[in-house]
Amino acid sequence: MKSSTIRLVVILAALCIVGITITQVYWVRRAFDLKEAEFERTVNTALYNVAQQIFEINKTMSPANNPVKQVSTNYFVVMVNSEVQPGLLEVLLRNEFERRNIRADFEYGVYDCHSERMVYGDYVPMQTSKEVKSTHKFPKWPIQGYYFGVQFPNREGHLTNQMGIWSFSSIVLLLVIVFFSYTLFVILKQRRLSEIQKDFINNMTHEFKTPLATIAVSAEVLKDPGIVHQPERLMNYAAIIEKENIRLKQQVERVLQMARLDKEQINLKKEKVSIHQLIQDAVRHQAVALQEKGGNVNLSLDAVSQELDGDKLHLTNVINNLLDNAIKYCQVVPDIVVRTIMVAGTIVIEVQDNGIGIGQDSLKRIFQKFYRVPTGNIHDVKGFGLGLSYVKTIVDAHKGRISVESELGKGSTFRVTLPL
Repeated sequence: MKSSTIRLVVILAALCIVGITITQVYWVRRAFDLKEAEFERTVNTALYNVAQQIFEINKTMSPANNPVKQVSTNYFVVMVNSEVQPGLLEVLLRNEFERRNIRADFEYGVYDCHSERMVYGDYVPMQTSKEVKSTHKFPKWPIQGYYFGVQFPNREGHLTNQMGIWSFSSIVLLLVIVFFSYTLFVILKQRRLSEIQKDFINNMTHEFKTPLATIAVSAEVLKDPGIVHQPERLMNYAAIIEKENIRLKQQVERVLQMARLDKEQINLKKEKVSIHQLIQDAVRHQAVALQEKGGNVNLSLDAVSQELDGDKLHLTNVINNLLDNAIKYCQVVPDIVVRTIMVAGTIVIEVQDNGIGIGQDSLKRIFQKFYRVPTGNIHDVKGFGLGLSYVKTIVDAHKGRISVESELGKGSTFRVTLPL
């Protein structure tokens, strides 16, 4: 699928999700407002009936106006024009609320005209089996006379519980958004992996094509009958074939090695190894590549204790990979420093170079498989993007860690920490 098509699909899907979300929020809000209005209307009716019952019990005249006033969203006051007993009031409120299917917990208070203050009544659970700590806040109503107040501390929760279908649809929508986000992540990841795979195949084709072409040319030269009379030339082309064959074998082995690391747990053949000896062997192994560029490696092996249990072959490959990168990614004469130090029971191996450096965007990705740092105008740096991924895998298998500090144009410092 083309990038433009993927981008269009993502944009359209995102717009649809946003539109559905806005619509859902709008209708949930409308439904909540309707439930809220219905609740307030039902409570007003219930409190009006309670007031009428109190008027009848106390044999007092009911006022011409509605005795129920809503002071706030969850607080109501009722004028009763006579003294009312809290126990009787609770029974009347509970019965009326149950009759009208009002299941919200409430608390009530009665205004005492003698002390001119609100006297707290009680917290009445209609649904909850345990009492909730009351707020005890019944604001005084600025009107003289007998009245009582009722407030619903869990009003919002009660209304939300009544919106079953809307809560369910909101959860479904949330799951759709999560699923869409995950699907988008997978699509973009698969697209990136597809691009990486394409680059890997191109790099592998180039890596294999070059030595094969060199071997083919050398073989054509060796087929010349007259070359047997030129032993120096014969040995030169034979050496070229051998060198390219070794190079081709190393590339194949590297690919197969990474494939094995993917499919199975790394089986380390641990033994007592000397890190300093491995570093010196790796430097000798890179001697030819250093001579071609006229570079050198300075060793500063200061670690007092440098023996550990590890896989000699894999650890040697780790150091070789770091040195190989330090040489390849250098536009000037390579000046490499390898040092070891002891830090809290671990040995730290640092490989510092004066190469082209690594940009901040690439630092987070250099240990990913098949990833290759863009090299600008340098087109002769070959590889599959497997080296640093292999290095990190081996270091992790030894329960160590690897980090890098780098800046474009100022070289890089790779730091490997291994437990002793």
